[in-house]
Amino acid sequence: MVDFVGAGCGAADLITVRGMRLLQEADVIIYAGSLVNPELLKYAGEGCAVYDSAKMALEDIIETIKEAELAGKHTVRLQTGDLSLYGALREQADRLDELGIEYRVTPGVSSMFGAAAALRAEYTLPSVSQSVVITRMAGRTDVPGRESIESFAAHGCTMVIFLSAGMIAELSERLINGGYAPDTPAAIVYRATWEDEKIMRCTVGTLHETAAANGIKKTALIIVGRVLGNDYELSKLYDRTFETEYRKAEK
Repeated sequence: MVDFVGAGCGAADLITVRGMRLLQEADVIIYAGSLVNPELLKYAGEGCAVYDSAKMALEDIIETIKEAELAGKHTVRLQTGDLSLYGALREQADRLDELGIEYRVTPGVSSMFGAAAALRAEYTLPSVSQSVVITRMAGRTDVPGRESIESFAAHGCTMVIFLSAGMIAELSERLINGGYAPDTPAAIVYRATWEDEKIMRCTVGTLHETAAANGIKKTALIIVGRVLGNDYELSKLYDRTFETEYRKAEK
């Protein structure tokens, strides 16, 4: 069996209980060494073989899994955050399907949620934004043309932008061209939930100078939207005058 496990966003104790247990049971761990907190490897049992996938190509990863399967060993593929976001899960899973190797997926805490916690922010504030766009800038790998920063910015909702810390000047310009006012609240969160976490609040118009002043070039999320401001309406969730299945409205 192969278990894909989301390592969480940084802090070792933010892995799920299931993820921790699978690490303890594993005979082989293949972990994303460039991003996963090495403290998580302390959960590995004695004699567990550990491989750093930052130094491996897809073929190397699959071959290592294949060899472990032939030897009757349990493999954990440990990847950063949650595997459903920029995790290259599908291409690995398809190869395992071709080989007839069974696998399961255990979710993890995405860095977008670690960043929200660091900011003490709610991405979906009533009357401000009820939608979240998760995207990235095109870099060495493309983004479909229909998913441009400008097209998403036109909605004015909350945006969480991954893998773009090295292109913040262009990002700022494109967000403004798409419809965000330069004074729209924004934040840069560097290494959310890690010990060296850094939070920088700014505006869409000052993203670049904020990043430059703090030496931010990678491993940071950019969050944009009025949800980072102070104006919003109370939800109906705990409104005394709003009736629900479990609570009568007060007159």
